[in-house]
Amino acid sequence: MGIIINLDVVMAQRKMALKDLAKEVDITMANLSILKNNKAKAVRFSTLESICRTLKCQPGDILEYVDDEEPKEQV
Repeated sequence: MGIIINLDVVMAQRKMALKDLAKEVDITMANLSILKNNKAKAVRFSTLESICRTLKCQPGDILEYVDDEEPKEQV
């Protein structure tokens, strides 16, 4: 899977709607939705910084690394 974006979780915890966050961060709702739905291929540090400032969180609250390889069962 690689990098998972947990923006929807943090937004729910902060009770912030997509349109409100988009306005605060100055990003289009379409681009924020792509990020929120884990469809983004990249994110600018300036955007990540604005999101973290607005949601009062750390980048690690939003981004998570998940190993692609499944652990192998031992027989």
